Amino acid sequence: MSKELVLVLGGARSGKSAFAQRLAAGHDRVLFAATAEARDEDMARRIAHHKKSRPPSWDTLEAPLHLAEPLGAAAQDYDVVLVDCLTLWVSNLMLREPAPVDPEADAVAQTERLLDAYERGRATWVVVSNEVGLGVVPPTESGRDFRDVLGRVNQLVARRADKVYMMVAGLALELKALGASPLDLPGGDSLR
Repeated sequence: MSKELVLVLGGARSGKSAFAQRLAAGHDRVLFAATAEARDEDMARRIAHHKKSRPPSWDTLEAPLHLAEPLGAAAQDYDVVLVDCLTLWVSNLMLREPAPVDPEADAVAQTERLLDAYERGRATWVVVSNEVGLGVVPPTESGRDFRDVLGRVNQLVARRADKVYMMVAGLALELKALGASPLDLPGGDSLR
């Protein structure tokens, strides 16, 4: 099996994580890269639920901030790396102290390092992220900034991905198989 980069996008409760786990299932050596932090009771319950849904044979790497370096090193020992999820990772990057001067530039640089780590390895990567650009415009500046930064990160990963699935109500559409391709705009600015 040749390696692939697979992006699984969707809204909240669309079935992203379950679908990503199904893609990874059946492989002998799976590394689950968890980006969530239990900052409150609700998140602690969600993390516990996600842990129970994973096969006990999978290894877990807790990586709420630094993904590229540990994944680049560890991924050599696995058939599949499942990153769940970019949404929380970007949130963690933007909320860390000290805050980055330019959150978008920082997230883009971190994402490029993550994609370079994928390129250097032999494993298939399945990456989960929320599609946050389809809903209501966030009422706060920080919410709008987060939406924009995550949208940029999703575009970077989708551009490099071999497959991009969009989850809607538990149904998966493979966008590139349907003919979707990255949009190239005049001046080369295709990621805004």
